[in-house]
Amino acid sequence: MTQSICRSVSKKFSVTVPDYVFEDLEQLAQIQGRPTAALAAFLIEVAMREARERGELPQKQPKQNGAA
Repeated sequence: MTQSICRSVSKKFSVTVPDYVFEDLEQLAQIQGRPTAALAAFLIEVAMREARERGELPQKQPKQNGAA
């Protein structure tokens, strides 16, 4: 039996936010016990998922592997 393995590749980029946004992000990350960057990445991922659900982005099609 052939199994499809889904590999996720992460990308890095810089983002500039106002001081008050960073301070709130830093505070929330501390409350949640996680790194600020990890919280920022999570929040971006959630925002993109919600945009897709609202129809602002096209739905992703599942990738097909070459096995039949």
